[in-house]
Amino acid sequence: MSEKTARTSVGARAPVTSAGRRVSPRAVPWLAAVALGFCLTQVAVVVPGSGLGWDETVYTSQVSRRLPAAFFSAPRARGISFLAAPVAALTTSTVALRVWMALLSAAGLYLAFRVWRTLVPAPVLALAAGFFATLWITLFYGPQVMPNLWSAYGALAAVGCFLRAARDPADRSAVVGLGLAVALTGLMRPPDAAWLVLSLAVLALFLPGGRRPLLWGALAAGVALGCGEWLIEAYVRYGGLAERLHRASAIEGGTGRHFAVDDQIRALGGRTLCRPCDVPWRNKVTSVWWFALPPLAAGGVLVSARARRAATALAPLLAASFLAVPYLFLIGYAAPRFLLPAYALLALPVAACGWALATAPAGRLRPLLLGAVAVAVCGHLAVQFAVTASDVRANRAMRGAYDAVAARLHAAGVRPPCVLTGDHAVPMAFYAGCSSRQIGGPDASISTAALVAAARTRPVAVLVPRHGRPPAYARSWTAVTLPDSRAFPGYHGYLSPAAGRAPAGVRIRRDSR
Repeated sequence: MSEKTARTSVGARAPVTSAGRRVSPRAVPWLAAVALGFCLTQVAVVVPGSGLGWDETVYTSQVSRRLPAAFFSAPRARGISFLAAPVAALTTSTVALRVWMALLSAAGLYLAFRVWRTLVPAPVLALAAGFFATLWITLFYGPQVMPNLWSAYGALAAVGCFLRAARDPADRSAVVGLGLAVALTGLMRPPDAAWLVLSLAVLALFLPGGRRPLLWGALAAGVALGCGEWLIEAYVRYGGLAERLHRASAIEGGTGRHFAVDDQIRALGGRTLCRPCDVPWRNKVTSVWWFALPPLAAGGVLVSARARRAATALAPLLAASFLAVPYLFLIGYAAPRFLLPAYALLALPVAACGWALATAPAGRLRPLLLGAVAVAVCGHLAVQFAVTASDVRANRAMRGAYDAVAARLHAAGVRPPCVLTGDHAVPMAFYAGCSSRQIGGPDASISTAALVAAARTRPVAVLVPRHGRPPAYARSWTAVTLPDSRAFPGYHGYLSPAAGRAPAGVRIRRDSR
């Protein structure tokens, strides 16, 4: 056998480098097919009729030329806004933005898993990408302006590049890729980048070649490039890193010892945010896959060890564990998207185990084993797509509610340039084309005196939920009954005199409470 060819573990012949890295030419088309299917599914299932959620309106408003920027609180990072900027700066079309993000997320899926093409067999790599792409969390957030999926791509690529660079000192592209992948994670979620680098530092202690200065330089450069803007902003806007972290912790409800494992499990039924997560555990079937992850990942480690590829399963398992720690044990609530980096990494050992089961040697039990694998795959897909469909319906209903409230406010005279404050003012301001300003809370950005002064020259509306009372400065303002919906049950808007009189058909009353 020549130096440039070697037989892969799945029976194909593939070129290798001088360091013995197998390059599977079949990995590229298999991955491309998975990425294409991921993109088409998003466009067909998730994009139509969807609207921007609360966090999305904040991120998108930062780069929109036609809408005022919402207050940017301490925990947030601007990386996802940069990705949305090419479209958000040109148009307010939600469909255009969604399609753009779907295309980017499919490309990100392809590139992040492609890093591993020299480390694992092509079928395993495609299976891992397919498993991750069909999770309802991945599908639902693929076309959204949210950072967690991109943090997952960065973490997955970083671990793969680290393994490649540690194995082959001549693989300079892996070193560059390592720095860029860490930077991507840092741009999206700086705390994720910190946990990622910590996991790679631990991995380097046990991996031959992992302690080379060049790798540590790539890690440092990635952190500086990705987290630099967030760190600079900490000193410019918050008075230092410690103060920003303190404010971020307060907004998150206080970081510390919390057991949120059960919260994450309850949220798998389709809750995009479970805070507080004191709800009963319903639809238990939606969390079966979650409980299957540990044994399948362990099986993947054993299979990889037998094939002398233990590091390709142990490394992602180690990094996934580190990245999951803050969201399972340090915050007191759950959002399934927080664990996307862990799921992306665990997809590799899980796929290794799944492929080993599907290609087990022939025997009497083989038909039964293949049948069990087929049933498990079909059941997994059915559950994931059912939860995706449920969340998509909820999102469309939310958009309808926001659009209805925006139309009512416009009819009542609240039109740009305008200001919204009060409950749900942040996302509602985005839909109405107004600025959002809060006097208190995590989005506090204006004083009462400044808000009252603004009300003299432009339309200002205070949003108040059912049974709520308007603030003292707005009790003499005109009260408008807003469209009732699940998202806005029994809300009223209190409009400043600058909003003017509402035309016929808009129900207005004076507050008498």
